[in-house]
Amino acid sequence: MKLIGEQTWLFQEPIFVEGKGTAVGPKEARGPLGKLFDITYEKLDCGESSWEMAERRIMNDAINTALDKAGYADSDIDFMLAGDLLNQNVTSNYVAREYRVPFLCMFGACSTSMETLAIASALIDGGFANRTLAAASSHNASAEKQFRYPTEYGCQKPDTSTFTVTGAGAIVIGKKEGSVRITSATIGKVIDYGLNDPFDMGSAMAPAAADTISRHFRDLARTPQDYDLIATGDLSAVGSPILVDLLQKEGFDMTNIHNDCGLMIYYSDQGTFAGGSGCGCSAVVTYGHLLDEVAKGSLKRIFIVATGALLSPTMLNQKETIPCIAHGVVFEHVPTSS
Repeated sequence: MKLIGEQTWLFQEPIFVEGKGTAVGPKEARGPLGKLFDITYEKLDCGESSWEMAERRIMNDAINTALDKAGYADSDIDFMLAGDLLNQNVTSNYVAREYRVPFLCMFGACSTSMETLAIASALIDGGFANRTLAAASSHNASAEKQFRYPTEYGCQKPDTSTFTVTGAGAIVIGKKEGSVRITSATIGKVIDYGLNDPFDMGSAMAPAAADTISRHFRDLARTPQDYDLIATGDLSAVGSPILVDLLQKEGFDMTNIHNDCGLMIYYSDQGTFAGGSGCGCSAVVTYGHLLDEVAKGSLKRIFIVATGALLSPTMLNQKETIPCIAHGVVFEHVPTSS
């Protein structure tokens, strides 16, 4: 069985990272990881006429960079999987029309980076594809306009707010042996603790992350100490301590093991409130930084758990709460045979 326990896929076929690409906006470029991203923009519009077009630009950039690094044309890809935050996933759908690749559009809110990658890996492991591409993006201004208020409105926000990352990440995976192997994925359940504040996503998503991580440990009979790093997608400074506390109560000590992509991407004085969020957050941090550390062997095994708040303005206006989800993928270092 490739299904281990209740929710974890243990991939039996060798699946390797063959190429990856990232593109980010100005604030991300000025953050602590800025020099690690492939393409950076000095202006939020990325040279385009609208925020939506800007997001489309950076997803294109990330995909083309990943293909170039892997040495492939789009015709070499069997399936492309992508998602974003905008209604009807318009960024991904409009980008996909530029590539002659069978396409699966996916939405998992900010969990989309690992959701697309998990499914892309399962397609290879199941023998349905030899090579796949996964991508995810978000843009601060396009997401703010849709989910909260246009940035031009100047709405004041509480310190619990997260700051949507302007960024896109893409990854090409296949059977060509490399230094980073994808070995398993844990698919999350929808968890709703009854919270309804769109300006406090960290608190809402932490229980979903805890549920996926604890299930992963139990499915594979592992502990946090079996990993060099367990990074969540965007729980921020608010949700991260909640996650650690929830897992501590279940007997899992995350001390010195856990970090959050939303905390890694910005300096504390960049005016990003509790930290970064958005589909692009975990995508650019993982593909632009963490996988390089795995490739070098600085990190031997990591578990990236992207978290998503499955809200919509319509449902919040109807006084609904925020259901959340988290999906995780394990990456492992493969020593070179030299």
